[in-house]
Amino acid sequence: MYYCNNYALAVVFCVVTMFCWGSWGNTQKLAGKTWRYELFYWDYVLGVVLFAIVSGLTAGSLGGGEWSFLKNLAQASPANIGSALLGGVVFNAANILLAAAISIAGMSVAFPVGIGLALVLGVVVNYIIAPKGNPVLIFAGVALIVVAILCNAFAYKLKADASESTGSTKGIGKGIVLSIICGILMAFFYGFVARTMDMNFEAAAPEAGKMTPYSAFFIFTLGIFASNFIFNAIAMRFPVSGEPITEKEYFKGGFPIHLVGILGGLIWGLGNGINLVAAGKAGPAISYGLGQGATLVSALWGILIWKEFKGAPKKANVLNFAMFVLFLIGLGIIIKAGA
Repeated sequence: MYYCNNYALAVVFCVVTMFCWGSWGNTQKLAGKTWRYELFYWDYVLGVVLFAIVSGLTAGSLGGGEWSFLKNLAQASPANIGSALLGGVVFNAANILLAAAISIAGMSVAFPVGIGLALVLGVVVNYIIAPKGNPVLIFAGVALIVVAILCNAFAYKLKADASESTGSTKGIGKGIVLSIICGILMAFFYGFVARTMDMNFEAAAPEAGKMTPYSAFFIFTLGIFASNFIFNAIAMRFPVSGEPITEKEYFKGGFPIHLVGILGGLIWGLGNGINLVAAGKAGPAISYGLGQGATLVSALWGILIWKEFKGAPKKANVLNFAMFVLFLIGLGIIIKAGA
């Protein structure tokens, strides 16, 4: 099994996670030109599961022995399997809400509000589960990120006020509400998965019943896959915008549009897989917190590429700039906390 053996490499992995978690939404935006987000999401989930299987059978099986993917899965305890499955269910509920918020409000709002909130709450939750790193610096970084989220929220309010005459404020308010609910749920999924893993990778064998990052990731994705038949079915029949649709619509899509969704899942899966590997050296709180710096990446995509703040007042641009600066300083402090 491949594992991360130094803190600097763990930080690099978390930065890659940040770019992966902040970029998968581009595939939804791309598919969204002709494809409902609910239909996109089926393929996204397939991509996540596919990456977990491939990574487990390759990097997760290097060297064989008791740490190898299949052997580790065979000895995992029911309690740990259940916790990882629950993590997948919680994540999927949150992520479908995030996808819905993106479809209404765009990446430059859904991510800063939803994932920014998840970062703040998640760092606290994961630090309680596994206290690793300087707590003063960790929570100082989190405090700056809270201010950054507020800057983005105020910027979005200015945009909403400017759009009021077009009658689009109802969708804007709904997008923020969905993002907040997403953020609260998203804060808890990582802890359910992290507690199932043995982080002492240099031991001869994992603690009895515990899983490796690769095994935990695979079980986690099974929770996503199974719950998607409930959550996405509800999303399709009670959409946040547009008319209700059925699963038959999914089979009307061509190969290219399905491939876009699978690509989105592979991108997110890469980020999550290496983040769990990095958690052994950086600690779950820091690993999760840095990964959720995806907020910065997604906001950049939304503002610069998708022009989601086009026509907004100049004050909104100033607030978004302040958000980026505060987020970067906050993430830097969190990195220092684990050094």
